[in-house]
Amino acid sequence: MERFHHLLPLLPLLLLTTLPTTFSEIRFSEIRSDDRPIIPFDQFGFTHNGILELNVSKISLSNSNLDLSKVGFFLCTLDSWLHVLQQLEDGEIRCALQSDLVKSVFTFSSLNGKESFNTLYNETDSDQYNLVFANCHPQQLKVSMDVNSAMYNLDGKSHVRDYLSAGRTILPRVYFVFSLVYFTLAAVWISVLYKKRLTAFRIHYFMLAVIILKAINLLCEAEDKSYIKRTGSAHGWDILFYMFSFLKGISLFTLIVLIGTGWSFLKPFLQDKEKKVLMIVIPLQIVANIAQVVIDESGPYGHDWVTWKQIFLLVDVVCCCAVLFPIVWSIKNLREAARTDGKAAVNLMKLTLFRHYYIVVIFYIYFTRVVVYALETITSYRYSWTSVVAAELATLAFYVFTGYKFKPEAHNPYFVIDDEEEEAAAEALKLEDEFEL
Repeated sequence: MERFHHLLPLLPLLLLTTLPTTFSEIRFSEIRSDDRPIIPFDQFGFTHNGILELNVSKISLSNSNLDLSKVGFFLCTLDSWLHVLQQLEDGEIRCALQSDLVKSVFTFSSLNGKESFNTLYNETDSDQYNLVFANCHPQQLKVSMDVNSAMYNLDGKSHVRDYLSAGRTILPRVYFVFSLVYFTLAAVWISVLYKKRLTAFRIHYFMLAVIILKAINLLCEAEDKSYIKRTGSAHGWDILFYMFSFLKGISLFTLIVLIGTGWSFLKPFLQDKEKKVLMIVIPLQIVANIAQVVIDESGPYGHDWVTWKQIFLLVDVVCCCAVLFPIVWSIKNLREAARTDGKAAVNLMKLTLFRHYYIVVIFYIYFTRVVVYALETITSYRYSWTSVVAAELATLAFYVFTGYKFKPEAHNPYFVIDDEEEEAAAEALKLEDEFEL
């Protein structure tokens, strides 16, 4: 570990390439008195007709007497970067820009006293690249500059610019199709509520609100990605996307907590500890959404980008764990009550659904947080859209399962207990106690 200690400042780029990101639009970045040896700016999947436009202005160097061929921008893939790290460790090179594994875009030795430059870089090798700034004099040089970067692919026939990374260019259609599915699901649920309006609980209408928010969120995300694809900027539509994403996240976690506690189905109130879970989950969702906005808007070049990324992941994990507690408490309370109460014994037998729901919630959380992340990590950049489809299919399956199992019914076997069943359960419990004695 000591051998790699001096390479630790270079690891943000490795973190950028191993964490799922959504960067691809035109970016404007302000760097002020920065002495970091590596500053990652963006990540993009190029086709054979890829182009990088780089416009850097207001360049200010604290020491211009150094070898400026070791200061500049380059493109590299994840595999290349891993090999560059090894070359630096073995002493084969002293600067990442000296490696033949990276593609130099511009070095400051070509400035010739100017404070700005424009360059157009054509990339013909299809792969996923990272735009990186290297400063191989971190102890002696601080850099200030305004960086305007745009990466896009040209359509083979029309040469129309596509600002979405290769492998993500079909996402607008993917999100739009899923939004239509959820609007259809909402229409079906409205029909169910109308037909079963005499047996519908308040939570059933809350389910409808969750479905509608999800559908609107997907529609906004489809337009957001479509606007980026055409213009390279999401400003305007991204506000609606963040707003509905925030509402969708809070409503979904709240719904899981309410169903897990049996609110509205089995009891008209929440216990104090269950209210505390909601009071924890909702603020955490607010923090998670703030972190997501900062991550998307600032980009990886910011000093605190990694910190906000870690905050988002931590908060998301805590929220996922918190929503499981009410379900566990409900099952535990029913199990304890079933030992002494015949009616509770019937409830325990009938409410195996809640155990199934607990398992499904765990599977949903595990799949969307772990499996999808792993899929995005190991899948080629050309098929990065598959991780989005997998996540949306899992979410759709979770919504359908929840709606089907907890739909309003006049004689729901999970919630209705008649006197004969209660007496039978009490007798069975009595015989079981006698047998144990």
